[in-house]
Amino acid sequence: MRIVVIDYGMGNLRSVANAFEAVGQPVEIVAAPDGLDGADGIVLPGVGAFGDAMRNLHERGFVDPLDRHVRGGRVPFLGLCLGMQLVATESAEHGEHRGLGWVPGRVVRIDPNGTPVRVPHIGWDDVRFSSGTRLFADLGESQAFYFVHSFVLEPESRNVVSGVCDYAGPFAATIETGNIFGTQFHPEKSQKAGLAALRNFVGICSSIV
Repeated sequence: MRIVVIDYGMGNLRSVANAFEAVGQPVEIVAAPDGLDGADGIVLPGVGAFGDAMRNLHERGFVDPLDRHVRGGRVPFLGLCLGMQLVATESAEHGEHRGLGWVPGRVVRIDPNGTPVRVPHIGWDDVRFSSGTRLFADLGESQAFYFVHSFVLEPESRNVVSGVCDYAGPFAATIETGNIFGTQFHPEKSQKAGLAALRNFVGICSSIV
């Protein structure tokens, strides 16, 4: 089985690769679109700004091949942190930017809503899972994961939300829709619970091979 991690200049690639190796699944880091060919799973990490990330994906030729493999070929996809946000229709981070458009919704800055919370949201926080989630199967009703972010994805449909975190109000911490999965937190930094989620993603990929 072949799972690839996309190198588009915006991700903590080595940490992600090490986490997959820790659950017994070596991954291949690919820096060109043809590296997606034949993949059984695709991982899009991300650290940084939405607009920069989309520009890099366009300049490196990933956008159309990603759409072809993920939406056309139904290859399991996992977006991590910024990588999850990029599947949205648009983002308001430092201007207006178009995303991949796979999940109708908008990325917006965390609003403290009159609470004393700090932005960015940094540290461990609980995520409550929806029933039937595949990425967090056998992890109970909730687990703590590690977050570092100032923006969140607000999907048009709550049906895609598979996990919720409360930080100045509830927000989508994880999404699942068909073969598309995403985590706002960093599973590669989230110890046992994060590794369990990655192991479940590997299982999802292997069930389709």
